[in-house]
This record gives sequence, structure tokens and C-alpha cells, in this order.
Amino acid sequence: FRPEWLPGRAPPLAVSTVRVQPATAVTSTRQTDSYYEAVRRATPAVVNVFTSKEVNPRHPLLQDPLFRRFFGDPNEDAQRATSLGSGVVVSRSGYVVTNYHVVEAADEIEVAFPDGRKMLAKVVGNDPETDLAVLRVHADHLPAITFGSSEALHVGDVVLAIGNPFGVGQTVTSGIVSALGRAGLGINTFENFIQTDAAINPGNSGGALVDAHGNLIGINTAIYSRSGGSMGIGFAIPVSIARSVVEQIVKTGSVTRGWIGVEVEEITPTIAESFSLERTQGAIIRGVLRGGPADKAGIKPGDVLLEVEGKPVADTQGMLNLIAALAPGSSARLKLTRRGKAIEAHVVIGRRPKPRPRPDPD
Repeated sequence: FRPEWLPGRAPPLAVSTVRVQPATAVTSTRQTDSYYEAVRRATPAVVNVFTSKEVNPRHPLLQDPLFRRFFGDPNEDAQRATSLGSGVVVSRSGYVVTNYHVVEAADEIEVAFPDGRKMLAKVVGNDPETDLAVLRVHADHLPAITFGSSEALHVGDVVLAIGNPFGVGQTVTSGIVSALGRAGLGINTFENFIQTDAAINPGNSGGALVDAHGNLIGINTAIYSRSGGSMGIGFAIPVSIARSVVEQIVKTGSVTRGWIGVEVEEITPTIAESFSLERTQGAIIRGVLRGGPADKAGIKPGDVLLEVEGKPVADTQGMLNLIAALAPGSSARLKLTRRGKAIEAHVVIGRRPKPRPRPDPD
């Protein structure tokens, strides 16, 4: 889902400082053969993101003192791995959103604007579970993109993808919304992707997916590909998720989510039959963390979770999203079934633990 990049790869401020352009989206229904105006409005806010990091030799022989005595210190010849991606300016005061995997482990980040300006950027915070990161450049009065509404999207709506594919420079491709609510792809922990056939290629990650009027509706993040190039199946993080993540990171430097301490399993038709369930909607509780919020509320393995605060649980991904949206410390009402009998549980929501960082590859 994530092709390899081409070879050679501020303290948090108050949220009030993020002045996102209000979503006074252009809504003209006039038919047009050109999307020039949409491109003109959106492209100034889409930037190229170049990152680099130092890569030291890891072979044991290169670390041997005798070897270093005769052949020198390999650290002196440490190489720098570089990569490229895209980003979107979401605040005139210098905040840029991109993908976490674009800037992961980078020790130097440079942002290039369409007008030729280049600026060093710092990571304000990141959220690996949605693959989003927020950068900051020290500049004012930047061209910020206008936020649209991903909830108003329909399959078949025209969309434009803007980014820096293969490092050739800012490029615009067009397509339609192919599907909504794509999940279970194994790309991120929290998935609710917009699927599009607008061509997205390596280097587009972190760039903008905009509607036909130039309003931001998603952040391009992944493609399905066997060749490393676009095959007409691309995925973007909805702007509703991106906006929530950006606001939390700018305000606190991190993202806080709800958690109840359970392990869940999808309900297949076979499992539904064995549990005497009429539908496959919901999520089976496979395990409960001892002493966790669910355990304290009396939830047990084998229970089937059907609703969270009155909202139906469609599947395990839906359950994860519903729980994560709850504020830690708040009380939530969960509707479950246990051996065919309907029960309710009131859970005091905990704080979702931060994901463990992945080890650097050898």
C-alpha cells in the first residue's frame, strides 16, 4: 500500500492561533469543462516536503575496533537517506499537515512552496495511528487552503489530487470519489478512507485531495499498487479526521483518544450462527484487560458489543472509532449481548496508550 520512496529518501501553541480558512465553500453548480479556478485556489497551499536523516552503517564488522583502526571510523562516512512527499498549509501562521510516514525519523525537513520559497520546518506533533503529522515553518501570511466537508461527499463527485509525484514538481490529477468509508486495509489503526481513482503516486503522500471548487476534503496517504505507480486506487484521510488531529496537536502537542481495554473480533456469518446472532453487525469481545475500564464495568470475554452511547457498532473498526472519539474520564453507556441476553454496561473511559515506536530497520 505504501510504495518505497525514490532512492536517496516549537512548542505547541494555543489552538486559537490556528486560523483555518472557514469552509465558506464555493457551491456553484454551473457545469464547466475546466477546473482552473479550483486549481488556482488550492495549489498555492500545497507544498513539497523534503526530508533527510543520517544512516550509520550497522554491519558488526564496521563496529569492530580493530577494523576501525585500520580502515577508519565508519561513522565519518555516514550516509544521508532522503525522501520526498507533499503537505498542505492549513494556517496562515505556518502550520502544515502531512503524512507521518513522510517525516518519520527525519532529522531535517525542508518545505518548498510553489512560488519557489524554501523553508526549514519542525515537527509540532504527530499521530502515527492516523498517519498524520503537523509541521511548523516560521512565516506569516502564508496561503492557507480552505477546508471543505468530507461528510458532504458522494460517490461519483469530482476530486483533484495535488502533490509532488516522483519529485517531478507540483502536479494536479483528476478523478472521482470511488468509495467512502474504506476500512480494514491494514494501513492505519484508524481507517475511514476516501477512495479515489485520481492518479496518486509516490511523492503525493501528504498532499491535498480537493473538490471541484478547490476546498480540501482529504489528505492523500496511500495507493494500492503492484508496480509502485498508480493503478487507479488511491486513499485519502478525510478532512474531518485531519482537522481534529491538527487542532489537538497544535493545542497540546499530541492526540488524546478514548480506550476501554478490550480485544475484539469481527463477527463472521459462522460466528454469528454459533452465537445465535441474527446479524453480523457488532464486535465480539475476545479479551478484557484485567483492571482496565471494561473489566471494572463488568464486561467479559464472549460479550457482543452492539452500541456505544446509542450509536450502532457496525464492525470492529467502527467500534474502535466510536470508543476513540470519547473523552477520557467520561462515562459511556454500552449495549451488549451475553449468551443471547441484552445487557448494559457503564464504562469510565480511559486514555488510549500511545503506540510503541517501530524499531529502526537494520
